[in-house]
Amino acid sequence: MSITPERKAALIKKHAQTKGDTGSPEVQVAILSERIANLTEHFKTNKKDNHSRRGLLAMVSQRRKLLDYLKNKDESRYTGLIKELGLRR
Repeated sequence: MSITPERKAALIKKHAQTKGDTGSPEVQVAILSERIANLTEHFKTNKKDNHSRRGLLAMVSQRRKLLDYLKNKDESRYTGLIKELGLRR
């Protein structure tokens, strides 16, 4: 259900703006998207897991806030990230 350290490192390496960058919105959104996808798969077999569903809603909200911030700051980075991750919009 959680993201493996190897997968997290790969996401950081792929989306980082500079070497060692782990805090940029692109990296944070990519990691959140991976965690959201994992939880979505979890809910296909565990429909009544409401505790994890609350965490999922919090992650979706956090990703939305980061995407809104990125859109206001630099729209070209926002559109590139949306296309790369395959998110709507």
